[in-house]
Amino acid sequence: MNYSSHSLKVLPKSLPTSVSNFVNYSLLWRQRKLIVRFASDRYGSWNFPPCSRSDWLVDCLQRSPVKLVKLDLSLGETNLKTWADACHKANKVAYVRLPAMAQLPQKQHPFNWQLKRLFDWLIAALLLVLLSPVMAWVALLITWFSPGPIFFYQWRVGERGKLFKIIKFRTMDIGAEQLHHQVMGSQEGLHKLKDDPRITALGRWIRRYSLDELPQLLNVLKGEMSLVGPRPWALYDAIRISPDLQHRLNALPGITGAWQVEARATMRDLSTVNRGDLRYLHGWSLWKDFRFLLLTIPKVIAGFGAY
Repeated sequence: MNYSSHSLKVLPKSLPTSVSNFVNYSLLWRQRKLIVRFASDRYGSWNFPPCSRSDWLVDCLQRSPVKLVKLDLSLGETNLKTWADACHKANKVAYVRLPAMAQLPQKQHPFNWQLKRLFDWLIAALLLVLLSPVMAWVALLITWFSPGPIFFYQWRVGERGKLFKIIKFRTMDIGAEQLHHQVMGSQEGLHKLKDDPRITALGRWIRRYSLDELPQLLNVLKGEMSLVGPRPWALYDAIRISPDLQHRLNALPGITGAWQVEARATMRDLSTVNRGDLRYLHGWSLWKDFRFLLLTIPKVIAGFGAY
């Protein structure tokens, strides 16, 4: 498929007078699909204001005929979040660009996969009803002991690279996201820290028993996640996955799964986690998913690898 280089074919209502700190993007589009990359040179590129001028980008997208935006992982975390936020406000769908993956379970076992998705919806709906008193109790505890938003939303990479906002109970101080890289420093592998200073006292208890994960049942009902599947990667982790393993990001993520049951925070090497996910996907079956669901219960009660 041949793409042509284009701008959004719209101009913002007002342009800043200084362009010295503009970001230079290459925009390729066809049939209302826009691909965004960093421009390798000035030819065929389009200057955008820095991330602080996201309102400019939202305005462009709202007046554009583009329906779907695909973002190159090389854009980095900050630019990916800026585009994802702008697409969300402009009612456009945002994806990250990924290598194709032929051995997805939904392609190899279409009938069983449809059964899985039906079970996902039914079980998630049932669990939300049964666990609603627990979730209400956790929400009250957060309101009393950690004033601020009850829920935490974060961009994650979903099926075929579609970006979605994961929903969790908030377990960190307000503004913790802005301190992420300061706290993690140059830590390699999965960005999880056992003694993360941003986690509240209540948050540590909530995390120990995975209660912060319960609102993800709403993500399951929305079709963004499954009950069982690979880890849903945050942007700061997804951009550091090696190119030869990026195709793994095509998979539908799950609340629990092989990593969550067998290793969790005790295994933080990105390549090892992704290779384990690929083994799960290549050998996927309904029985294995059911087994992981059963194994999750004692792991949650024991607080295995949770922090």
